[in-house]
This record gives sequence, structure tokens and C-alpha cells, in this order.
Amino acid sequence: MAILQTLKDALKVPSIRQKIGFTLLMLLVFRIGAHIPIPFMDRALLTEMMGGSGGILDFFNTFSGGSLRRFSVFALSIMPYITASIIIQLLTVVVPHLERLSKEGEEGRKKIVQYIRYATVVFGFINGLGLTIGLRGALIIPDPSLRIPVYLMIALVLTAGTAFLMWLGEQITEHGIGNGISLIIFAGIVAAVPDAVKYLIGLLKVGEISWFAIVGLLIIAAVIIAGVVYIQEGQRRIPVQYAKRVVGRRVYGGQSSHIPLKVNQAGVIPIIFGISLMAFPATIASWMPNTSGFSLFVQQWMTMNGSLQSIPYLTMYALLIIFFTYFYTGITFNPVDVAENLKKHGGFIPGIRPGRSTSDYMFKILSRVTLAGGLFLALIAVLPSMVIGLTGIQNIYLGGTSLLIVVSVALETMKQIEGQLMQRHYQGFLK
Repeated sequence: MAILQTLKDALKVPSIRQKIGFTLLMLLVFRIGAHIPIPFMDRALLTEMMGGSGGILDFFNTFSGGSLRRFSVFALSIMPYITASIIIQLLTVVVPHLERLSKEGEEGRKKIVQYIRYATVVFGFINGLGLTIGLRGALIIPDPSLRIPVYLMIALVLTAGTAFLMWLGEQITEHGIGNGISLIIFAGIVAAVPDAVKYLIGLLKVGEISWFAIVGLLIIAAVIIAGVVYIQEGQRRIPVQYAKRVVGRRVYGGQSSHIPLKVNQAGVIPIIFGISLMAFPATIASWMPNTSGFSLFVQQWMTMNGSLQSIPYLTMYALLIIFFTYFYTGITFNPVDVAENLKKHGGFIPGIRPGRSTSDYMFKILSRVTLAGGLFLALIAVLPSMVIGLTGIQNIYLGGTSLLIVVSVALETMKQIEGQLMQRHYQGFLK
């Protein structure tokens, strides 16, 4: 009810209503582009090649809102941009030039964003060319001599689609409501809901599943949503006290504050890293004959198919997610830097000595909080196979990762709308 009331209040403000309308219009452009096909592709053969559920292609297809399965101009979606952003962010820790730019404020941030744009185009072309070659069996090329030009043309079109989505996301961020890139992914995932409902109704009509399985699936989805909200909003608050300082006749400091450590500090990035690494064996196997020993091993033990044979895959996948959760959290939050900043500004944690003791204390707490977040992300990631095993419903369209992204983006967008409303509620401050 609170969310509906917030939306109702936001629509009464002309400027916010205009931003919401602009955001919806841009998302509509994204959905239209998702249905513009690329030529030279046999759609029926493409659907057959992409096959069943749970693979890396289905994961990326979910992110693209079905564009990959249709092989439209937005087939790569915004994934090259996400890859570029993650890599540039990781490089800011090891490359001195990028580290200096990250500390130069707005000007430095603009240069880093420009580097991300260039990297997005490069990764987009590489991904587009690799995807085209990987799906070459579904291409219809009238003249064999045109094979290479067709490959390059399709790769350029896919790169242009990604660049356009990157620009679209920036326009939403600047002129609309919420983070544009996140909302594009959100829209792509939500677009799969009608297909999921249609798929479940079809299974129910032919008697492959029962109403009990449907109810079980809805209960599982509700528990996931509640868990995502709880974890996303959960944080460990470390109390901080600032010492009093007397300058002339004035007294500074003496306030109490806290350092919020989010349970899920890394967001969905560890899942993306994990599934990208787990896709390597399947990618290598696709280049080999189906009867080779390595291909048979990957098909039997390194795929997510909802059977007991997928347990090694899921175990390794979960361990990678926990590892990357620690890895990414360690990059984005440095207890040593935080302890030094507290010491410079006269802050301290009650009962803990400033400096080394403070950083050790925060590192200890961060390790425990990160473990909870990593275990939660691992559970969310392996949930589709668990749901398949419990309900018997194959080809789950909306897995735990999708729900994590949808709920997270919805929460952040609603917080931004509430912030916009708070800026316009001056009456309470004047009374």
C-alpha cells in the first residue's frame, strides 16, 4: 500500500510525472527494438539450436528480454556494458591512472565513463562476432563468398544495438527516474512474465503439472521476494563517535553516527562472474564433436539440468559465487581506508582504538556479513534447479537471479521517487 501511495503522490507532481513518462517511453523503444530481426538467420533453426533451459544462452536471453532467442538488433542487450563497467572498476584498483581519476570527483568520473563506453563498443563487437560464429549453423548465406562480410555485418549491427541501449540507459538516468541500465535489464526480465504464464497454463492444460505444483511455485516465488527484500535492505551498522574539538569559542564534533555495512554489498555481480566462468567448459565443448570424451563429460556433469548429475555443477557454481562475493566486496569496501578517514576526522568506534585496531574490527565484521550475503546469492543462483526438482516444472523463465534483479531495481527506483518527493515537501519544514 505504501508503494501505491508513493506512486499516486508522484503522479501528482508534474516534473516527476514527466520523468516517469520519459522513462516509460524509452523502455517502450527498447521493447520495440527487441523485436527487430537481423537478416540471414533461420529463426526455427535458431530456436532448436538454443535448446533447453538452464544454460548460459538462456541466462543471457533472460537479460535481453528474449532478444537473443529472436536474434534481434538488441540480442547482446546491455551485457557488454556491464562487462566493461566491472572490468574498469576492477582496474581502478591496480592501474594508478584510473585510481587517480576515481579520486578527482566529477571530472574524473566523466573520463572513467568515457573509457567504459569505448570498452563497451570493443566488447560488443567481440561478443557479437563470437555469437555470430557460434550460431553460424542457423545462418542462411546465399553465396559462400559472402560469409565473412555477413559475419562482420551482423557483428556491427549487434554492436550498434548495444551502443544504442547504452545511450538509452544514460538518457533514462539523466532525464528519467532510476538507473537507466538497471531499468533496461528490469524491463527485459519483466517482459518474460507473459511467456512464463502462458507456458505454465499450457503445461496445466495438457496435464504435465498439477495445481499443487503451481501453488508451490507461487509460494517459492513469494518466499524469494521476501528474502531478497530482507537481505537487500539488511545492513550491519557500526556505531561511530566523533570527538569534541574546541576551536576558539566554538565546539565541533561530539556527534554519533554509524557505518552501514550492507549484507549484499556486491549485488548481482558475483552471479554474473560465476555463470560466466561456468560457461567456459560448455563453450569449449561446443567446439568439439558431440561424441568426444570432454563433450560427454560436460553434458553429463557440467550442465544445470535439474537432476542429481547437476550437483557438481551447482556446488562449483555456488563456491564461485561466494568467492566472488568476497572478492568484489573487498575491492569496493576497504576497511583500512575507512579507518584512516575516521582517524583524520576525529572519529572512532566506541571501545576500539583508532587505526589498525579499527580496521581489523571492521574487517572481522565485514567477513561475517559478506559470508551471509554470499550464501544468500549462492542459494538464489542454484534455486532454479531446486525449483525444477521440487515442482517438476521444466524451463523456469524467472529464476532466483531474475527475481533478485527485479526486486532490487524496484526498491532502488522507489527510493529515488521518494527522494524526489521529499525535495518538494517543504511545508513540514516551514511549520
